[in-house]
Amino acid sequence: MTMRITPPEGADDLKPAPPRTRPGDYTSKGKLRSSVYETHMERLQEQLVLLQYWVQSQGLKVAVVFEGRGSAGKGGAIKTITERTSPRIVRVAALPKPTERERSQWYFQRYVEHLPAAGEMVLFDRSWYNRSNVERVMGFCTEAEHEEFLRSCPEFERMLVRSGIVLLKYWFSVSFEEQHRRFEARNAKPIKRWKLSDMDLAEHELFVAYSKAKDTTFQYTDIKQAPWYVVPSDDKKAARLNCIGHLLSQIDYRDVSPDPVELPQMRDVPYVRPPMQDQTFVTRLF
Repeated sequence: MTMRITPPEGADDLKPAPPRTRPGDYTSKGKLRSSVYETHMERLQEQLVLLQYWVQSQGLKVAVVFEGRGSAGKGGAIKTITERTSPRIVRVAALPKPTERERSQWYFQRYVEHLPAAGEMVLFDRSWYNRSNVERVMGFCTEAEHEEFLRSCPEFERMLVRSGIVLLKYWFSVSFEEQHRRFEARNAKPIKRWKLSDMDLAEHELFVAYSKAKDTTFQYTDIKQAPWYVVPSDDKKAARLNCIGHLLSQIDYRDVSPDPVELPQMRDVPYVRPPMQDQTFVTRLF
C-alpha cells in the first residue's frame, strides 16, 4: 500500500473559497459557471481592445510576465487576452530552450530583444524567471548562476521601469491536488497527452522543491517597483477573470478607439477573370 504524501503547509495549499455574494454563479463543486464567465469575459475583452488602442496611441511600453507551475493556466490566460486583440500591438514572447550561443550570453540578453517598443504590449509566456524556478530545481544552472540571478534580477527590473516600461508580473498558483487532477486529465486522452511532458512529470514529483524555489524567488524579486501578483488558479475561469481585471486596473486608459468608417465603393476596372473550372477546389463535405 502506497502512503499518500501531502505537501507542507504553505502558499499553494487549498484554501477556503472567499465569501460569495452570488452563490448561484458557482457550481456544486465551487467552480464559476461557464455562463457567468462568458458574460464577464466578453466585457473584459472589449476593455482589452480599448486598452490596446490606448497603448498604441500613447506609445506605451507594457511587459507582462506570466509565471507559475505547469498546468496552472498561464497559457489559457494569455490566449484569452490575445483572442480579440491585434498581434501587431499585443504579442506573445514564448522563448524556446536557449541555443549554445545564447547560453554564452549575459543571461538577460535574449529576453531584452523581445521587450516592447513604443505602442506595444508583450506577454511573456514564462520569462527570465526560468533561472530561479525550472533551471534551479532541475539543476540546469549552477549555484553561482542562481545566486547571481537573484542579485541581478531586481536591478534589471528596476532599470526596465526607469526606462518607461510598465512591468506587470503574475504568478499563477495551483494546488498539488488540482495539478494532479489536470495532469491525469491530460494523460487520459490521447489528444491531450502531448501536453504532458517529461518536465511536467518531474515538476509534479518535485512539487515541494518548486515551492521552495518560488518562495526564494519572491523573497528576492517581489520589489516595490515590480511586485508579484499571485493569481489563485484552481478555478481556471475565475483566475482568467481576476487576472485580466487586475491587468486592466493597472493602466489608466481611456477610450480612444477610432470612429466607424464609410466603406468605399468598389472601383469599376475593365477585367475578365479566367474560368472558374481552371481552379482546383477542396472537396466540399459541408
